[in-house]
Amino acid sequence: MSFEPDELKAFVTRYLDTVVNGSAEDVAALYAEDATLEDPVGGGEVHIGRQAIAGFYKNTDGLEIGTELLTFRAGGHEAAFVFAITVGTMRIEPIEVMTFNSDGQITAMKAYWGPADVVQQ
Repeated sequence: MSFEPDELKAFVTRYLDTVVNGSAEDVAALYAEDATLEDPVGGGEVHIGRQAIAGFYKNTDGLEIGTELLTFRAGGHEAAFVFAITVGTMRIEPIEVMTFNSDGQITAMKAYWGPADVVQQ
């Protein structure tokens, strides 16, 4: 299974828009039922399944959030991208890697960032 780069970029853009405009459940709905999420990589637990992923995103419900896609690369059914996320006065520019199934749902997401990547604005 393989996607064109433009299709993968559309999936990523949909994700970033949903993080800004949707609820935790809306974001979790973009994931496959048995998906995994690790954010940040090496910094805590791996969230497994849509319910656990919704719990992760609940941390941002009600907060003012902005996102901006900065760099994008795609191959096959995976995408790697750098984006900026602003939550209140905090800005982070993680590198994320996402894998998608044939329905365009996220099956795995890994976010690479650490405390040194957090900037207060």
